[in-house]
Amino acid sequence: MKADVVIGLQWGDEGKGKIVDVLTPNYEVVARFQGGPNAGHSLEFNDKKFVLHTVPSGIFREGTINIIGNGVVVDPVILQDEIEKLEVVGVNVDAKLQVSKKAHLILPSHRMLDAASEAAKGKTKIGSTLKGIGPAYMDKTGRNGLRVGDILLDSFKEKYEQLRQKHIGILKQYEGFNSYEKDLAAYEEKWFKSIGRLKRLMLVDSEHTINKLLKQNKRLLAEGAQGSLLDMDFGTYPYVTSSNTVCAGACTGLGIAPSSIGEVYGIFKAYCTRVGSGPFPTELNDEVGERLRAMGKEFGATTGRPRRTGWLDMVALKYAVMISGVTKLIMMKTDILDTFETIKIAAAYRVDGVETEEFPYDVDGMEVEPIYREFKGWNQNLSSIKAEKDFPQELKDYIAYIEQETGVPIYLVSVGSDREETIIR
Repeated sequence: MKADVVIGLQWGDEGKGKIVDVLTPNYEVVARFQGGPNAGHSLEFNDKKFVLHTVPSGIFREGTINIIGNGVVVDPVILQDEIEKLEVVGVNVDAKLQVSKKAHLILPSHRMLDAASEAAKGKTKIGSTLKGIGPAYMDKTGRNGLRVGDILLDSFKEKYEQLRQKHIGILKQYEGFNSYEKDLAAYEEKWFKSIGRLKRLMLVDSEHTINKLLKQNKRLLAEGAQGSLLDMDFGTYPYVTSSNTVCAGACTGLGIAPSSIGEVYGIFKAYCTRVGSGPFPTELNDEVGERLRAMGKEFGATTGRPRRTGWLDMVALKYAVMISGVTKLIMMKTDILDTFETIKIAAAYRVDGVETEEFPYDVDGMEVEPIYREFKGWNQNLSSIKAEKDFPQELKDYIAYIEQETGVPIYLVSVGSDREETIIR
């Protein structure tokens, strides 16, 4: 059996949580493969809203195995808080959740380093969520990190203290060290308590577990976090996250071979959003952008920050589809465009005066002007639609253009926030 993958194709916040929840009746295993608690996967059903940061989005479905893979970085405090909220609504987390021993830990001092580094950047800050994710990945690649499996060792506290002292030495180079030191002590107390909760979960050699499940013909869905344009290698560097958010990240983040990948579901909004700093060629700093933000309730599920908004960017979308070999597209928040008379898509860029349909090396350092194609809006409430045959012609035209340009079929169209408001084509 092959593993199917769900990834975001924009700058994150595409709606991956909802779609994983919609797809999971077809899967027995859901596994997160990268990122950390900077993810905010929102799910709505039974008139309730849930936001997951570390736990895979299949946790609400009965009979599913949920795995936090080796490519994820874990803050035990945030994970414990998430688990407690799930238990309140009756989810048996201990029976359904497994954590890779090879997943790296986010230490309290990682959070302090994140805050200090971002503050020191001033106007050049990248828009970090300040959860210690970047510094944790830096320690991972620098071969200094602590892993989940280390909490089972007798030498764990010694290892922790060595890394803590290293971080304090770095923190002393920043202004406001006394404040960071005080915050560190306060968070450490909660952190060590949460380590006890982490030990109660099933801690596994996830690469063996996952490959055994695939050999047993268990249907597995690999869940990505953030979006392709935030990928460490292929995103709008340096305004990116610290992991590989594209499909290839599922292989390194779960320990599965490229030949084990099946369908690649690429999720995108019918328009674009971005949180934090970084280039955004189709951004709308006008009343249309404000209207998209208000109607789409575009505020970060993790940070609460207002998202920047803009028209759909076909250049960036085709680039993301290419990098990950997307086989099925999923269009989200289509209903947010219900009342627009005219809808635009950036069909190409003019980069330093030259027209191109290729995503450039340095979007931030070049003069990038989107070249738009206009579409007539459908001016119809889509949320009551239950089948594709009832789509207005204008929406069909919009979908047909995207499919033509990307060469990939749009499999699902979301017309509302609830799991039931999803049209399979």
